[in-house]
Formats: sequence, structure tokens, C-alpha cells
Amino acid sequence: MSHNIIARLFEEAGGRFVSPALDIKKGLKEIEAFLFDWDGVFNRGIKGHGIAGTYSEADSMGTNLLRFSSWMDHDHRLPVTAILTGQRDLTAIDFALREHFNYIYLESIDKSRAFDHLLEILGIDPKGVAFCFDDVLDLPVAERCGLRFMVRRSASPVFREYVIQRNLCDYLTGHQGDSHAIREIAELILGLKGDLDLAIQERVRFSKLYQEYLGQRNSQKTEAFILERGQIVRYKLTHLVT
Repeated sequence: MSHNIIARLFEEAGGRFVSPALDIKKGLKEIEAFLFDWDGVFNRGIKGHGIAGTYSEADSMGTNLLRFSSWMDHDHRLPVTAILTGQRDLTAIDFALREHFNYIYLESIDKSRAFDHLLEILGIDPKGVAFCFDDVLDLPVAERCGLRFMVRRSASPVFREYVIQRNLCDYLTGHQGDSHAIREIAELILGLKGDLDLAIQERVRFSKLYQEYLGQRNSQKTEAFILERGQIVRYKLTHLVT
């Protein structure tokens, strides 16, 4: 499908292109890493005593197809995947471990500082990062990234326009964090790249190609960092997926 057809499908589902779909398609060629906020992006962002975040299988599949597609496009080299959260959320840790993300940053109130740390590790330009986010604390990172996907929150129309008017996002999702916004973003990216059909077909068949990708993906170790006493230090991951 052409980028115009893809754009129409997502606009009909409530999405809003701040940057033209063709520009997003072109920008995807430069992306080396996918960075995700957690609260409000994979879930509703609700907090309370003893309440951890959540995620959905639909979003999990979305991130997996996204990485598989990128792996096929880049000579079987996996894209970097990372979570950047202001909390020490055990569910976020579980997700990162289960999906074999490369990095997770915890209690990152100053997200720009954590982002600088990630860029230094990777040795890449911020324009090589695609960022999925939803709120105020994410803006210092969003303004520097190559592609920015903002997750809709219906209760924040003024903030939404603030972001759009200042060109701090390229696409606004039609769905909220608890309604599979990450899956929407993943399918948008795969659709614009023209990779969706192949990624689905190879996954359905559990082909040798997909098995090669999965083995490589699952061999990755997740590294965690946390802000302590003003310093970003390694965080020992002791909470394991069961």
C-alpha cells in the first residue's frame, strides 16, 4: 500500500499526522533505536500503593514485529530498544526482560540526562532514535529525536496542541495508552515501510528466518540503570519474569 493509503487508514482510526506520512517514511531509514516511555504509553499511567503498571499482548506483539521488520531491513542487525521511565516499576522491568530489550532506565525524573547516557553508550546521533511518549517530562527528549510518536490522552487537549504547535511530535495516536497505542505505532511504521505483510507471514509460519531473528533477539541481555544521588548507575535486575 502507498503511504497515502496508510495515512488514510490511520487517520480514519483517529490518528493525526503532524508531519506528512511521506516524511515519516523517509525518516524511518535513519532510525537505529526505538525508545519508549512507560506510564501512559503502555498503560493508563495510574499509580497507587502496591499498584504497578501494565502492558498488553497486543503491544508486545507490536514491538516484536517492529523489531523483526527492522532486523530484516538491516542485514539481520537488531535495532536497539529501550524503556525510559520516571518510576521503578516492576512490570516495566518484567516487560523489558521478557522482550529482551537492551536497556531500561528507572526513576529517570531528568529524562534528558538519561537520554544523554543512552546516546553515549550507543555512540549514535539523537536523530537516529524514534521515541514513543505521552507527557511533559518527555519533551526534552522528544525535541531531540529523529521521529516522535505521541500517545493520545483525551483529557489533555491543551497540552496536545502545545506539542503540535511547537513541532515536538510527528504523529499523534488515535488510541490511548490503555487501548494499544504502541500496537498502533508499530503497525503505522511497518505499514509505511511496506514490511507488515512479510513480517506477519514469516511470524505466522514460524519460518527459519523468524527463528533466526528470535534466537538473536532472545540472546540479548537487558541492562538497567537508575538515578541515585545525582548519578546514573547500574541497577541489578533481581525481579525476574515467571
